[in-house]
Amino acid sequence: MQPRRTPSPESRAPLSRERVLRTAVALADEAGIEALTMRELGLRLGVEAMSLYNHVPNKDAVLDGMVDLLVEQVQLPPDDAPWREAILGRALGARRVVSAHPWAPRLVAARSTTSPAILGYMDGIVGAFQSAGFSNQLTHDATHLISSRVVGFAQDIFDPGLIPPEGAALWTAALRSGAYPRLAASLEGVTHDDEREFVFGLELILDGLERARDVGARGGD
Repeated sequence: MQPRRTPSPESRAPLSRERVLRTAVALADEAGIEALTMRELGLRLGVEAMSLYNHVPNKDAVLDGMVDLLVEQVQLPPDDAPWREAILGRALGARRVVSAHPWAPRLVAARSTTSPAILGYMDGIVGAFQSAGFSNQLTHDATHLISSRVVGFAQDIFDPGLIPPEGAALWTAALRSGAYPRLAASLEGVTHDDEREFVFGLELILDGLERARDVGARGGD
């Protein structure tokens, strides 16, 4: 039987819905979303799990609130920003939040249809495309494409610091062996910058979408 945690002075402060949600986010950051239970959340706050129900009706409400809390952290461009700046700014803001909370994409995907914050975020993206003359169909396709870029890039980020020393040694030895000359040569002078690479790919996507819009406006000639 695990000993009960001793509540900190902060955990004895009056509960509120916001404190419950922020503690839930911190718990997920520390231990993963799978570790989030009402009992564990109560322990973190220094209260019985039943006390939480005075502020959130159930765990689903906690998860929904966490999604809204994260989306509200996305820094948004001005409402009157040019359409490309508006899309890029929203995508960059979302990427930064997702990068800070790696568990978030799965939770957002599961609860996106019930989150006012997500619906508001998507409404802004749709508005930016429509203000630039995109058709409903192209706006729909483009919105999914941008969302895939944000979530997919966050999942595919390569962090050399996470490679164990033995793996790094094998990688270096393989490149120096001469068996992969083109790969080895391609790394000379290359620097790795996640945000630059994200923007580079997104700019290419926006270029393609702009061409598709212009072709559609000309009737597909």
